[in-house]
Amino acid sequence: MSCNHSDLNPSCIHRVPIFEHLTSDESETVTAAIQSNHYKKGEYIFREGEKSDKLFIINEGTVKISKLSDHGKEQIIRFLFPGDFFGQFALLQEKNHYANAEVLDASIICFIHKQDFQLIMEHNPKMAYRFLLAVSERLGQADEWLGTISLMETNRRLAKLLILLYDKNNAKSNVRLPAQKKELAALIGTTPETLSRKLALLEEQKLISVTRNNIIIHQPQLLRELAG
Repeated sequence: MSCNHSDLNPSCIHRVPIFEHLTSDESETVTAAIQSNHYKKGEYIFREGEKSDKLFIINEGTVKISKLSDHGKEQIIRFLFPGDFFGQFALLQEKNHYANAEVLDASIICFIHKQDFQLIMEHNPKMAYRFLLAVSERLGQADEWLGTISLMETNRRLAKLLILLYDKNNAKSNVRLPAQKKELAALIGTTPETLSRKLALLEEQKLISVTRNNIIIHQPQLLRELAG
């Protein structure tokens, strides 16, 4: 269906930086090309190896991007939140999806077909430039995260993850964990037991409070300093 949501859940073009500063005519053109699907928790938007021909934008919900190793072990690449986009390499190259995209809660995912997006870019150089900048920023974030995993101690990795969730939550202190602790542990390259110990230590230091699947960030600035 078309991407036409209520005031409480607006169209995704108002949530993504690459669609900022559009004229009314440009906004109408993009809106007409965007569609959306509703997904239930646990459903896959696509799987590794499937044809890649759309740009996806999260309007509501959380998505996990992951791969399976040769031994069948899941490796989480990243979590995505409202306003994030993915599948962008479909627009630049003729390649299949390199990973799986799984919905972690009830979600609304918007998408635009490759041919429609390319046509819009051809007529809007400024938007095309913003798209390239956004892709470049995403690649930079990926490199930074790899550096985090390989070089930082576990407590700093955890602090960096908590700050990421805090920022994605619009700097609201009550943060809902997007996945089970074993998945979060895998994301930062540690064990669930170590993750639980590190969370308990941060709680003892009055930086956070942990209640089931929610974490309250009491001292975001101190967490940022810990994350480096």
